[in-house]
Amino acid sequence: MTKNTTINYREKIEHSHVYDVAKITPLEFQPNLSARINNRVLLKREDMQPVFSFKLRGAYNKMASLPTDTLKRGVIAASAGNHAQGVAMSAQKLGCRAVIVMPTTTPLIKINAVKARGAEVILFGDSYSDAYVKALELEKSEQLTFVHPYDDPDVIAGQGTIALEILNAHPEPIEAIFCCVGGGGLLAGIAAYVKAVRPEIKIIGVEAKDAEAMTESLKQGKRVMLDQVGLFADGAAVKQVGEHTFALSQQYVDEMIVVDNDAICAAIKDVFEDTRSILEPAGALATAGLKEYAKRNNLSGKTLVGIASGANMNFDRLRFIAERAEVGEKREAVLAVTIPEKPGAFKTFCRLLGDRNITEFNYRYSDPKEAHIFVGVAIADPNESANLVADLIAQGLPALDLTDNEVAKLHLRHLVGGHAPQAENEVVFRFEFPEKPGALMKFLDTMGHDWNISLFHYRNHGADFGRVLVGMQVPPNEQTEFAEFLQNLGYPHWDETHNPAYKLFLG
Repeated sequence: MTKNTTINYREKIEHSHVYDVAKITPLEFQPNLSARINNRVLLKREDMQPVFSFKLRGAYNKMASLPTDTLKRGVIAASAGNHAQGVAMSAQKLGCRAVIVMPTTTPLIKINAVKARGAEVILFGDSYSDAYVKALELEKSEQLTFVHPYDDPDVIAGQGTIALEILNAHPEPIEAIFCCVGGGGLLAGIAAYVKAVRPEIKIIGVEAKDAEAMTESLKQGKRVMLDQVGLFADGAAVKQVGEHTFALSQQYVDEMIVVDNDAICAAIKDVFEDTRSILEPAGALATAGLKEYAKRNNLSGKTLVGIASGANMNFDRLRFIAERAEVGEKREAVLAVTIPEKPGAFKTFCRLLGDRNITEFNYRYSDPKEAHIFVGVAIADPNESANLVADLIAQGLPALDLTDNEVAKLHLRHLVGGHAPQAENEVVFRFEFPEKPGALMKFLDTMGHDWNISLFHYRNHGADFGRVLVGMQVPPNEQTEFAEFLQNLGYPHWDETHNPAYKLFLG
């Protein structure tokens, strides 16, 4: 018996204190998305809360339940985003002190939003983990109460009020409810209530491909700690789920779905087309998972509910999302095509494309015999991409489908035409740098070697981290030192030396 079985979550949810600050958000029909996937899609608009996120519910429910003398001493939280704003607004309503520890990498827009609610902001460390440790220190030294972002029964119950509202708004049959998952508070709260009231409704958790802590934990039957997490869906980038949330998910969650960044971008566009609202990446996870579930199970005519969990979007990130949405929706194929460097070859290539719309075209002369072209083509469905590649190859034009190649889509499309045969012993790595002053110098100082940097590409995407592609000339007898450098650096990294797109355009 787990600790959660002693808690009546249905009762806690039905008696939660959330509506002093939170509002009952609409459950909206999505006509365009519903028509496209042939199911009835309803979106629970938590992006319409006063802080543009569901996090307000759990934070306030926890704080409102504290004894008066405890509340007077104040609360503390560690967060870089939505939870911070929820705690700050709750403290403002309850008239108590709130201290929020945020990583130094937190964008200024988020820091200012928290300060505007009257909270004290302390910047500490490079990551949420650093901020969390600092918050626990201050909790003891200043006798504050820590408000956990997800692993607390009162926080879980506050998030569970969303389920109560969904079932009140839609008493008719529902096939499944989809929730984004970071630490698991939203998923656990909704699952606990729905399974107590309408157990026939499936509860599906959705995680980003590079941050699937709950998926792995449920597979292994224990909480696992991920070595690193991708930060695109930063609102759900958690290395380890909570004890309470994991136990509840084991009891009540029917399935987990993992989606990639392109699918998230496509979901943001889907919601925009129906609502004219722009969700943050974590806020669109449920919609991305809903689409994947319907496709995977060949569903038709069912009612599917997704939680639009947040809309605290950095404006600069929109460029990246717009670039990737069509690929995520399988409406664009990204190809590398080799054609003879002779008159008429380009015309032959274009004729083979037919009346398809060209979305991107990159080419630079580099060889007297053949030309490598990076091209984006609008397609109607994924099968069309494979057929197009086959047609090109049949006509003697070697073609490679790069639609799922992260390096190609993120970096090489901006670097096409840069062959460097003189760059001997080149290794190519993709890194995620903290988006803060000094990150590059740390890279160079840690390198501490005379390895020549032969390629470097960085592009700001309005995130808390930067995506960087680096080529370095590392002699074979120095591979051990290079491995030590990567370990000491501590930045997430991926070896792309043998990536076919790199070989074709830059190797």
